[in-house]
Amino acid sequence: MIRFNTPDNHFWRNVIKQSAFIAVMTIIIVWFLPRNEARLLRYDIGKPWMYGSFIAKFDFPIYKSESTIKQEKDSLTKMFEPYFTYNPEVEKIQINRLKKKFEKGFKDLPGNYVNIIASKLHEFYKKGVISAPEYSQVFKDSTCRIRIIREKTATSASSNDTYSTMAAYEQLFAERHLAQHRQELQKYNLNEFIVPNVIYDKTLSESELNDILSSLPIASGMVMSGQKVIGKGEIVDEHVYRILNSFEREMERRKTDSSEMHYVLYGQILFVAIILILFTVYLGLFRREYFSNTRYMMMLYAQILVFPVIVFLMVKYNFFNIYLLPFAMVPILTRVFMDSRTAFVVHTTMILLCSTALKYQYDFIIIELVAGMVAIYSINELSKRAQIFNTAIFITLSSSAVYIALQLMQNNNSEKMDWGMFAMFAISGVFILFAYPLMYIIEKAFGFISNVTLIELSNTNNEILRKLSEVAPGTFQHSVTVGNLAAAIADKIGAKSLLVRTGAMYHDIGKMSNPVFFTENQAGVNPHERITDLESAQIIISHVTEGLKMAEQINLPSVIKNFINTHHGSGMAKYFYINYKNAHPDEEVDKALFTYPGPDPFTKEQAILAMADTVEAASRSLPNYTEESISELVNRLIDNQLNEGRFKNCPITFRDIENAKLVLIEKLKSIYHTRISYPELKK
Repeated sequence: MIRFNTPDNHFWRNVIKQSAFIAVMTIIIVWFLPRNEARLLRYDIGKPWMYGSFIAKFDFPIYKSESTIKQEKDSLTKMFEPYFTYNPEVEKIQINRLKKKFEKGFKDLPGNYVNIIASKLHEFYKKGVISAPEYSQVFKDSTCRIRIIREKTATSASSNDTYSTMAAYEQLFAERHLAQHRQELQKYNLNEFIVPNVIYDKTLSESELNDILSSLPIASGMVMSGQKVIGKGEIVDEHVYRILNSFEREMERRKTDSSEMHYVLYGQILFVAIILILFTVYLGLFRREYFSNTRYMMMLYAQILVFPVIVFLMVKYNFFNIYLLPFAMVPILTRVFMDSRTAFVVHTTMILLCSTALKYQYDFIIIELVAGMVAIYSINELSKRAQIFNTAIFITLSSSAVYIALQLMQNNNSEKMDWGMFAMFAISGVFILFAYPLMYIIEKAFGFISNVTLIELSNTNNEILRKLSEVAPGTFQHSVTVGNLAAAIADKIGAKSLLVRTGAMYHDIGKMSNPVFFTENQAGVNPHERITDLESAQIIISHVTEGLKMAEQINLPSVIKNFINTHHGSGMAKYFYINYKNAHPDEEVDKALFTYPGPDPFTKEQAILAMADTVEAASRSLPNYTEESISELVNRLIDNQLNEGRFKNCPITFRDIENAKLVLIEKLKSIYHTRISYPELKK
């Protein structure tokens, strides 16, 4: 039985919460998982069959390939004779129009020319006239034919059996008598009497073509039950490949009985649940700070969920290549906001879930695991934008190299290598660059903070820090020194040095409201001498609440604001409390008036800042700086904080505190070391 080092109530509350997470995630993932009945068999033309002998369990047709069906349909479409309807009324109308318009004949020509033209029109219309655009579209070559419907009888016709409107007009002047007077006759626009009388019947043509195409057989041959298709180690040729494809297709069509479908569903639920339980147990055993934090769990489960769902949809609807997806983005984001071990576990969990929908699982898992490892190694400490670009290049190169290695091992040559895969890896590498803007979205959505943001915040050219250096220069110098001390402690005990340094830069910004009331900003005049101890205590304590107000105005991340309200915790302004107590020995003093609002530190970094802040401020009041005085000061102050319970809510150990003391003593000795007195030159 796994035991977590937490109180019973807290433990069971987390167990219930994580069980709910696992159940919801399992339902969502299994819902999107493809559940076709065909087995996920791996086979390719020219490669050996890796499984046992394949024996058909039932009769099924050998389906034609999509390309074969397309070729046959294209051939039938090309040979199809479209239908045209013959309209005899067109001839009567146009010849009557001709005779009526030219009943007096043509000027300067004998009257019988009208009859000659009418006779030619009769000849054209009898064979059939088609509009010029339709004629050129239908008769693309000499083999093309059409079917003309005359009085419910359809007859086949070639390009020689009909005229286009343009060809008929040209043929009109081929007649010997008309050719002699072509120039005169062209003035009368005789082409207006040549109109189509053979019209394309779109409805009938499309209906007949669809009937022909639908009757095209999609199978060529049968596989009988008990027939051996291929044995282990035999090479998969094109015919066997088509049979195996037909088997999978037939399995999908047949829709096996519900009991088999239930087994598939049960298997998927069991597999997904096992993977998610293992991931959650890892968090409970080795990353309890994430296990008990809803924000961290939401981010981790969201990353595990998104890519499998996308992969399942891509496989189900067969669009794009899954290697286009930037799977390595998951370990990058996890490494930036958490740690490298968790990044690898999250990535492995996500890849295993994605692989359940794929036929070529081995290649996919190996390539993506290597890409994830490279991403984690190359993004070890994100501090520059260029690191994301470098990481994208490393991931692309490593994925390509692993793919080449796998293909060489499987094929023993490079001829059958799919070179298009390298384009997939390159595009995926480009998508990796979107991890940078995603960091900002995650920071806002989950309240995390990245190293890049911390570096930007700790820049002393920021408006608020520049104002602090101008309004309260002593406080600014104090913040810089505290930041250096705290960062040194963090490096020593394995905490986040950049985070605590940035928190130190902002922890005292509230002092800008009344800078002269703080010793480090005074220049000989102490305004506390003119007010009561209670008023002084309230002004000193208010720098925490004022700092939080300023932090809200400039939209500081919550993790930085926590340094402001925890660096004094629930401690007291002891100087003024003791003065007030001594001045009013018979009065019962309300300690709440001299107490900071808190809360006490609840992270290791906040505890480090509280120690460094207290020690640095007090070190300025030492009358002399010796190793003994500095050591006594550091030990006394931190022991007092420990005895007052300032660190009871944060995960810092006694060993960490002892190391922090050693670092503070060494750093203060370096800061306040005795300088050598330079001799004077004797005259």
